[in-house]
Amino acid sequence: MNRSDFLRLAACILICQAAGMFGSLFTASGLQSWYPGLVKPSFNPPGWVFGPVWTFLYTLMGIAAWLVWKRGSLSSPSVRAALSLFFLQLVLNALWSVLFFGLKSPLLALVDIVALLAAIAATIVVFRPISPAAAWLMTPYLAWVAFAAILNAAIWRLNP
Repeated sequence: MNRSDFLRLAACILICQAAGMFGSLFTASGLQSWYPGLVKPSFNPPGWVFGPVWTFLYTLMGIAAWLVWKRGSLSSPSVRAALSLFFLQLVLNALWSVLFFGLKSPLLALVDIVALLAAIAATIVVFRPISPAAAWLMTPYLAWVAFAAILNAAIWRLNP
């Protein structure tokens, strides 16, 4: 890997991790005050699970974006479209924490996470022809967000 590739990879991973850190600003305040009082479903994971899982997933997402970027320049319409969709889903990802923990609205967060699922699936579809490996790296993220959507829906239902 040359220096340029390494810097691109580092930038992609750092951008994804930054989205997670932005969301955690809202999560931290909600975890201390609001979230503990909610009724949660029996399948709600312990709190310590979320940090390591998200750190791992943001790293995989960054590697996936880098693999797509590496396959062509940003002047390539297919690469530019794929990375634009990738960044859209990244924004929706960060927005979820604002809605759920910041605004304390499981309903708005549920609407967002459904849009996020669609954006992740679309990203996988457009990544596949450019880099099948990148598409595969996005699948654990899709699975975790699908689980998070079910969890979000259950919390919304249990806390009218």
